[in-house]
Amino acid sequence: MAEKRDYYEVLGVQKNATDDELKKAYRKLAIKYHPDRQQGKSDEEKKAAEEKFKEAAEAYDVLSNKDKRARYDQFGFAGAQGGFGGGGAGMSMDDIFSQFGDIFGGFGFGGFGGAHGGGRGGRRVQRGSDLRVRVRLNLKDVAHGVEKKLKIPRMVSCDACNGTGAKNGTQLETCPTCHGSGVETRIQRTILGTMQTQSECHTCGGKGKIIKERCPECGGQGLVKKDDVITINIPAGVGEGMTLKMSGKGNEAPGGGIPGDLLIVIEEEHDDKLHRDGNDLVYNLMLDIPTAVFGGKVEVPTVDGRVRVTIEPGTQPGKILRLRGKGLPSPDSYGTGDLLINVTVYIPEQLSADERKAFESLKNSSNMKPSETTKNRIFDRFRRFFEN
Repeated sequence: MAEKRDYYEVLGVQKNATDDELKKAYRKLAIKYHPDRQQGKSDEEKKAAEEKFKEAAEAYDVLSNKDKRARYDQFGFAGAQGGFGGGGAGMSMDDIFSQFGDIFGGFGFGGFGGAHGGGRGGRRVQRGSDLRVRVRLNLKDVAHGVEKKLKIPRMVSCDACNGTGAKNGTQLETCPTCHGSGVETRIQRTILGTMQTQSECHTCGGKGKIIKERCPECGGQGLVKKDDVITINIPAGVGEGMTLKMSGKGNEAPGGGIPGDLLIVIEEEHDDKLHRDGNDLVYNLMLDIPTAVFGGKVEVPTVDGRVRVTIEPGTQPGKILRLRGKGLPSPDSYGTGDLLINVTVYIPEQLSADERKAFESLKNSSNMKPSETTKNRIFDRFRRFFEN
């Protein structure tokens, strides 16, 4: 498959496009590449149009959703899709038609063709609702990825009626209003000519069938609640608020429709020592005066345990030590951040008589007073810190 294109490029809009501009752009592309517009074309042309149709739907699915759009703008494709599939490559034609059917209203497509769930004379394919769960991760989980097993209550097909909603031994009856099509057709004469529109049948809710005797187990819904244990493989590099998607792991739809998705919202546990700054980690190291003056070895924490770091003699407060590759990986697999060690020096608040005497003996030493170059260098560090 070709390399994925930027979603804004796909729809031909600017990054600050409004909801109306996004909808208008998607509507234009969806109508252009709709399967009903490809009649009489070669198989290759039909396949290319289908890929364009899916690509546009993927872009609109992300950019029309405020949360998905924010994650995409920050993390790219990994933020929008979470490494669990989804998007154009994972969206079937049924998914697209089920989610965005209103886009085509009034263009005479009559719903969506044949196998795509609700075409001319076809019934609307129902889609199960999405489920949302929150998963808390520590920094080590974020750094390496983790497998989680979650017990999730979800709606699944009723075994007693095989998901039909009808009492065992009884049959579904054809809807008398739409005669099994699931849609009601209206023809209007306008100054622009005759326009045909279709909407969901109000009698059967788009199913094309009606239930005479309800299943006592599910009450005619065709679904019952069941606890499922689902294994979630969370990739490395995810961040607070990112939502990952497992397609088809949400609530099932009645009548064998399209299952919803499971949305996993990431929450990061607070770490007392390491603080996240994008893909970098920050540790505040406080040195005692002798170590800052004479240098030495100190231990600092990382996500994989403690490591020893060399402190050079004369290390000043505000100095940043960098341990490359000791941060967090990028969710797009574009490298790993660093561990930044922010050095401060502890000044004792109280001194013993001997300590006071020792410091006073150094008070007038020229070596204990910073030069202008040293002062400027230290102040520049502090200024850059606050500017960032």
